[in-house]
Amino acid sequence: MLHGLSFFLFIHLPRFLTELGADEVVIGLIVAAAALASIAIRPGVGSALDRHGRRPAILVGGALNAISVPLYFTVSSVGPWLVAVRILHGLSAALIFTSISTYGADQVPEARRTQGVTLFAASSMLPAAIGGWVGDLVLGAGGFHGVLFAALGFATTALLLSIPLPEQRPARAEAAPARRRGSFRRALTQRSLRPLWHLTLWVGVALTGYSTFMRTYVDDTGVGSVGLFFAVYACTAVALRLFGGWVPDRFGRAWVLYPSLGAIAAGYLTLAFGSSTASTAVAGILCGGGLGYVYPLLFTGVVERGSVEERGSAMAAFSLFFDLGSLVGSPALGWVILRFGYTAMFATAGAVVALAALAFAVWDGDLALRRRPAAERP
Repeated sequence: MLHGLSFFLFIHLPRFLTELGADEVVIGLIVAAAALASIAIRPGVGSALDRHGRRPAILVGGALNAISVPLYFTVSSVGPWLVAVRILHGLSAALIFTSISTYGADQVPEARRTQGVTLFAASSMLPAAIGGWVGDLVLGAGGFHGVLFAALGFATTALLLSIPLPEQRPARAEAAPARRRGSFRRALTQRSLRPLWHLTLWVGVALTGYSTFMRTYVDDTGVGSVGLFFAVYACTAVALRLFGGWVPDRFGRAWVLYPSLGAIAAGYLTLAFGSSTASTAVAGILCGGGLGYVYPLLFTGVVERGSVEERGSAMAAFSLFFDLGSLVGSPALGWVILRFGYTAMFATAGAVVALAALAFAVWDGDLALRRRPAAERP
């Protein structure tokens, strides 16, 4: 949660970039620089998690986060130095969130996996509920430098809390270490995981619509507020995860997945055609409610279809496709804004989610996020 708060405050980075003279396409490219760095390091992170455990990556990633945040104080223009800082920040994100997600998946009992992962994932949504308001308040009082001080405080506290964290992996992973070579490639190419990679990629593309451009949307149109959108978004997601985590296992994952994807698409359409504070709040509820189930269902599918011995590589691949979505979505949707406006951008993002859901339903067929076929299990 603390690392999430530190990173989530950077939804306000676009305002700082705008003050430096960047337009939406440049903003998208700068945001994507961190995703590009994350993508480059993911294969190595996954292999390292499987060979050396989760704790070293958590500590190194936390240290890099605490180092990279204050470097933004030295940025005075849009140029190579800003890109370098974003790359370092992206490396820390790749290490932190892949290792912590894998560590969390290790602790969840198999008999209640969906519910356990859903509860664990709530900690990644709380920063959105808190960070949006905190960012608005700090930005108004102290500008972007105030945001940086807050982000540094969260990053440093998270690093300190990580130091006493014990190394702990599933018994099977300890008894049978992962093969040293090719584990990440095997995760990328595993047949039963490919539909999940496809859906994760396109959901990642769509999510940049609000994760990258909600700040500039509010600034340019005066509709709603960043804090309001992300507060209702995250509160809805957290409420579903805390009190409705049992629903997918009770009624079937497919019966929850597709309506949830539909809710995200509907939220984007609400942003596209709404023009009031109320419509911004409704969009937050729809997007938060949808992602509140979509993310843990994808997470659970990856954990169950991947092998225990190479779980780190599977989780690294899962995170990589979200990064690829940001890498593609941020500049692409920024271009749509420049050419056609925010209405077209939000409508495009909604259409991406809807088409991705349809393709997943055709491709995955009856699997519907269940375990991979017995023939593919180790």
